[in-house]
Amino acid sequence: MAKVKITETVLRDAHQSLIATRMTTEEMIPILEVLDDIGFHSLECWGGATFDACLRFLNEDPWERLRIIRKKAPKTKLQMLFRGQNMLGYRHYADDVVEYFVQKSVANGIDILRIFDALNDVRNLRTSIKAAKKEGAHAQVAISYTTGDVFTDDYYVKYAKVLESEGADSICLKDMAGLLTPYATYNLVKALKKAVKIPIQIHSHYTSGLASMVMLKAIEAGADVIDTAISPLALGTSHPATESMVAALKGTEYDTGLDLNKLNKVREYFQPLREKYIQSGLLNTKMLGVDANTLLYQVPGGMLSNLVSQLKQAGREDQLEEVLAEVPRVRADAGYPPLVTPSSQIVGTQAVFNVINGERYKMCTKEFKGIVRGEYGATPVPISEEFRKKIIGDEEVITCRPADKLQPELDKLREECSQWIEQEEDVLSYAQFGQVAIKFFEQRRNKKYGIDGHVDMEKKVHPV
Repeated sequence: MAKVKITETVLRDAHQSLIATRMTTEEMIPILEVLDDIGFHSLECWGGATFDACLRFLNEDPWERLRIIRKKAPKTKLQMLFRGQNMLGYRHYADDVVEYFVQKSVANGIDILRIFDALNDVRNLRTSIKAAKKEGAHAQVAISYTTGDVFTDDYYVKYAKVLESEGADSICLKDMAGLLTPYATYNLVKALKKAVKIPIQIHSHYTSGLASMVMLKAIEAGADVIDTAISPLALGTSHPATESMVAALKGTEYDTGLDLNKLNKVREYFQPLREKYIQSGLLNTKMLGVDANTLLYQVPGGMLSNLVSQLKQAGREDQLEEVLAEVPRVRADAGYPPLVTPSSQIVGTQAVFNVINGERYKMCTKEFKGIVRGEYGATPVPISEEFRKKIIGDEEVITCRPADKLQPELDKLREECSQWIEQEEDVLSYAQFGQVAIKFFEQRRNKKYGIDGHVDMEKKVHPV
């Protein structure tokens, strides 16, 4: 048995899960060289919500963050999370934009792209996989894990074989809601290792309190790599603690070979930051507890906080239990999509509407109609014609790969934001976040010239 390898998530998913992705590049810089010296399999540091948070909340250039991390951590592979045809945005993009994003991600320092699709529709992954391989990067393709009658070990094994045949260099079992249980994990990983010849990586959140046990059973079943987070930003809706997993495996055939003393330096750096986040209110200590409800309702931690926020705005906080009970019903109606971005937000918001309106589907969001119509791809279970008709009437249903309906759009996007471009990558920031990116570009320019400027965005820029 080879040593188990570890992907450290503190620079991306750990703080995305616990403090809404608000860690700044400035807070990362002092510890990057220490992290680089540990011997991790990879540092997950980019993608997911980091891009949005940099532009929207931190007034930072996400591309510059990546370049800084690459410079300060030259020895360790850098990893990102990439939503297939959605990239890091919330709609499908034309192939030329997806290919250009992958090209620029690798050029700026990414070694491993973890690519996934919210519906496990392989058609939405092909462009990204090919682009990653063309650029010489490692294409890790993730299976969005969920539970339900259709989601048997056989379902996941078949999907894994498809991903391997599509060119995946490794497979990640992505358990975003903390739904994996130890013995189910053991059986599934055993089946996956038997079915495919490429490495298997395990990603699970601690939300339900099971993730450390899940990792241990996955390792015993042959998993090659696990995701962990340094202890000050571990547990709760984050991941198992890195030091704990290293200690658990020490002296066994699975020994990671990582030095607990070196890891302690990382822990010592992040401990005061954790206290700072708690003091500022960024880190709600409720996020650090165990919520076994996730096993009942299959609601990821980030989705739960969204539901609470939506109910709060409507003055209906007392109806959270009703909404949580409605989520699985909406999910069943919509073809059992795994609950991960963007499907988690779509299903969750529709469940909120159903409850606060007092009538199911009296009002439907544009995005929910989109899932029913096929705009996001094929759902794991076909949606009944009766339900489809109820939601979208006689509208045309999309049965092809959704991106096949999109014209190349890179040149058009470049033209729309031409007055703001200072680096080639800016068009990709604009493609995904439109006005949010423009606001960042404006602030960047004003800072550069030391002025308080204003731009009439309505005249100059079309929303994306």
